[in-house]
Amino acid sequence: MRLEVRMHLSRFNRLRFAHLPTPLEPMPRLSEYLGGPTLWIKRDDCTGLSTGGNKTRKLEFLMADAMGRGADTVITQGATQSNHARQTAAAAARLGMECHILLEDRTGSTDPAYNYNGNVFLDQLHGASLAMRPGGADMNAEMEALAGRLREDGRNPYIIPGGGSNEIGALGYVNAGLELLTQANDRALRIDHLVHATGSAGTQAGLVTGLAGSNAGIPVLGVGVRTPREKQEENVHALAQRTADFIGVGHAVSREDVIANCDYVGEGYGVPTDGMVEAVRLLARLEGVLLDPVYSGKGMAGLIDLVRRGHFKPEENVVFVHTGGSAALFGYPDTFGFPDYRGPDRDPTDSDN
Repeated sequence: MRLEVRMHLSRFNRLRFAHLPTPLEPMPRLSEYLGGPTLWIKRDDCTGLSTGGNKTRKLEFLMADAMGRGADTVITQGATQSNHARQTAAAAARLGMECHILLEDRTGSTDPAYNYNGNVFLDQLHGASLAMRPGGADMNAEMEALAGRLREDGRNPYIIPGGGSNEIGALGYVNAGLELLTQANDRALRIDHLVHATGSAGTQAGLVTGLAGSNAGIPVLGVGVRTPREKQEENVHALAQRTADFIGVGHAVSREDVIANCDYVGEGYGVPTDGMVEAVRLLARLEGVLLDPVYSGKGMAGLIDLVRRGHFKPEENVVFVHTGGSAALFGYPDTFGFPDYRGPDRDPTDSDN
């Protein structure tokens, strides 16, 4: 029998960027529309830093570590429309630090909106320097090379891994798991399943560590957005174990705690799917919530399909963790197929207008 452990996270250096606790809200119209279990949403799109998102929780611990090491510059990497890059740039701006971002071309898109709008626009607005790398590049090696050049120039850089996903960053989602339990306890809500989009592994690893270490009995399902299931589960479990060891509860996490479903990736990372488009539209029109086309949109597409397949029992409560990223929608303007809007008195189907 697993024993409950105590996770005293105030032992670790932390800055305060996020608006916490983030809301835990019911989704009655989506629940009724799907005719399935009672659906809830944990609004980590409301963390507050540069339109919000899940990386803000991680950056509270990562940037504290950077400051503790005397860093004056941060380096990180991600895909072109990286939510993590945007939030890192904003956190660096808050602290008066330089920020260098390496963006990997994972989609091969030549669409100007994708390459220059959305998160890319906001990265630059926050003052970060951007440099592109081809898809498949060794991004960790690229960051190390940049750090070396900056050190030669007298800077003291701190490297943040993609997605902020190491044992320090994952502390943000250990804490999120504890926060969610407090909210559920306060409203006498029995959470039967927790679902979210999983990519660089830090969010899922932190949630698994926090909930397993608390003996919460809540299964965590990560809906993958990039990697095949076996690899994704391997990555999450390895990071969860490192995180548990880091906070002194290494016995709390087992391999069986890590579950990923990677059936909703489609043709690849950041490539739109019909399920994602439907999910984004449904949440916008039924609940007034904006998802993103890369992470939360595909995560919600997975949840919707699983509900339709009867994966959950009608009487169960299912919480979806919204990891944010709606700024990326502006990098995908053609994906949703809306006609051009040319004014209230003009017919958009009339080519002469």
